[in-house]
Amino acid sequence: MTHAIIEDLTQRYTAKKYNPSKKVSPEDLAVLLEALRLSASSINSQPWKFIVIESDEAKQRMHDSFAEKFQFNQPHIKACSHIILFANKICYTKQDYDVVINQSIADNRMSPENRAMAAGAYSFVESSQDAQGNHTEWTRAQTYIALGNALHTLARLKIDSTTMEGIDNKLLKEIFAQELDGYECHVALAIGYHDDKDDYNFGQPKSRLAKEQVIHVI
Repeated sequence: MTHAIIEDLTQRYTAKKYNPSKKVSPEDLAVLLEALRLSASSINSQPWKFIVIESDEAKQRMHDSFAEKFQFNQPHIKACSHIILFANKICYTKQDYDVVINQSIADNRMSPENRAMAAGAYSFVESSQDAQGNHTEWTRAQTYIALGNALHTLARLKIDSTTMEGIDNKLLKEIFAQELDGYECHVALAIGYHDDKDDYNFGQPKSRLAKEQVIHVI
């Protein structure tokens, strides 16, 4: 099949080693961050925060978060251009959803008269509440929608990436306590440009299950 979307997804792969001398341009980074902001979410809740790690100081803190486990991801931290923490809100309140509704009214997506009807969608959040009154499983799922959006955006921009679920979310919460206040992080994304000589995954043929195995039209 020949299509720009298919070409993007065919050439996209997980980088295994980065070239530290190559950085993502501010222009391309701005496109990525706007794509994240525009990502879809259930009931347009947007229960997330995207923390962009760019400075040497922040990279050192991220590097330190691998002190106890997942050291196989640690080399990416200082070699890649940026790391993005996909942080989900621990407790998504009615007040959080009011902010979304207010923005919808300001953007002329919704009339003020429909506020009460729109607020009723919060019942969906309440149905996802755990015994502690939190919504972490539901909000975490929303961040993966944004992650998928980011991966395709990066492929279009010809920027390499590495999805990292191998992160220590407990230690991250300590090291980035100020940034993650009220949020948690279970997945991060390294972005940059691969090392031409030592990235063993670059240039490997794409391998996916056959269409007949995963797609069922009924």
